[in-house]
Amino acid sequence: MGGPLPLNDVTVIDLTIARAGPTAVRQLADWGANVVRVESPEGGFEAGGRSSPDYLNLHRNKRSVVIDLKHPEGRSTLHRMVQSADVVVENMRSAVKHKLGFDFETLAGVNPSVILGSISGFGQDGPYGHRGGVDQIAQGMGGMMSVTGLPGQGPVRAGVAISDVTAGLQLAIGILVALHERQKTGKGRWVHTSLLESMIGMLDFQAARWTVERDNPPQAGNDHPTMGPMGMYATADGFINIAASGGRLWEEFCRELGVADWLDDARFSTVSARRDNRDELNRLIEKELSNDTTENWVLRLNDVGVPCGPVNTVAETFSDPQVRHLGMATPVQHPSAGQIEIVRNATNIEGVAPDIRMPSPLKGQHSWELLIEFGFTEDEIDELAQCEAIQFNPG
Repeated sequence: MGGPLPLNDVTVIDLTIARAGPTAVRQLADWGANVVRVESPEGGFEAGGRSSPDYLNLHRNKRSVVIDLKHPEGRSTLHRMVQSADVVVENMRSAVKHKLGFDFETLAGVNPSVILGSISGFGQDGPYGHRGGVDQIAQGMGGMMSVTGLPGQGPVRAGVAISDVTAGLQLAIGILVALHERQKTGKGRWVHTSLLESMIGMLDFQAARWTVERDNPPQAGNDHPTMGPMGMYATADGFINIAASGGRLWEEFCRELGVADWLDDARFSTVSARRDNRDELNRLIEKELSNDTTENWVLRLNDVGVPCGPVNTVAETFSDPQVRHLGMATPVQHPSAGQIEIVRNATNIEGVAPDIRMPSPLKGQHSWELLIEFGFTEDEIDELAQCEAIQFNPG
């Protein structure tokens, strides 16, 4: 462990706002990329401000420079920085990047090997290409809300910003692929995805049910859409998730519940029969589960190899001994927030640990040092500051 991180030779210029773009950049930052977060003098789109948990978690491992991209000298400053950058990431509307001069054609003219990563709401062109998009809109348009929630209750949004986060992950993967290809070709690429595309991709087998068989998936609540028993069930004191849909798992489940006769019951003898009789089977399962606590059922069923687990709140999740063992909450010292914990990167590479090297930056905290690193002289920086093309840590 220790030593340089895998992406420590990659410089990323971060022009992103909101959540999806910053999520992509955070993946690169955690693995060692030199991330330069370019911020507007007018302020950003941070819900809750820079001291909010969201901002502190999204923008770790980044340094901040304030550049006015609406100012001609500000745009010239950005282009000069792009000359020695590897990646530029943005998630603004298509018209904005063309107006401000960081579309792919312009950046490739400055640096033919640069990779531009872009996230939009619905795609870079097409009937909705000009529209702005946010997570919940994409969840609705992408089908996610139609398969989420209890049958008959109407569409329900996922409880996390799933299209934002997924689009960020998809873009990060694409950027890494483009970096790998560039080692062979020397050429840059425009890598892009959208909230809508990422949401449809997340539908996975639910989407394939439609594309392959024209089966329009309905809401299934807490039950698995096609297999059973696999879902959430009430116990004597709470709830438990159980996956015992077939084969040995179904057999062990029945025996542990003390209902081995179900194995010969025609209503439950096959996966399709259990699916067709799901309501009755669930009622009978909960009748048996009411005889013991969630904690005891989790122990009993895991002991016989049946996958199961409690239904935790977020607080209970971070108190779970396995989660504590995994170290998902990582301490960091922030210049204004003090000692805090943020969520570590969820990817593990044996022998390499993604590192939270820096807390989220103060606005413009690194303007001077970053411009020096990009080859600007002190006189040039002073001139840019005097014409208000850049700013230094305004607080």
